[in-house]
Amino acid sequence: MEEEPLTFWAAHRFFLLVLGTIVISIALVCVSLVIYTTSGAIQLDLSRPGYQSVSGHVIRSDPVDGYSASGPVTTETVNEFTALFATEAEKAKAVDAFNGDPLNPEVLEFGQSSASAE
Repeated sequence: MEEEPLTFWAAHRFFLLVLGTIVISIALVCVSLVIYTTSGAIQLDLSRPGYQSVSGHVIRSDPVDGYSASGPVTTETVNEFTALFATEAEKAKAVDAFNGDPLNPEVLEFGQSSASAE
């Protein structure tokens, strides 16, 4: 029995699979970059050169008033978490997302301790 010669597609299917994967991934990266720039999310990236002067003013020594990620789950700890969550949720609801600059650090209260915010 003689073997039939492979067609072009059969002989090169692995190469075509790799090539197709690369083309699809490049297309998806292009789409994601377009969405990144047109949605305004690019303005959040503080590592960009235009924001390096601002990122130097970030106060990193402020203690984070948060909830411990470890420990027993009791009624008291659940109530504590619920109270902290409700406080932060009210702050998030108070921000007008449709104003000119909803991500302004003053609007989001960055750098303010919880004692001065109350």
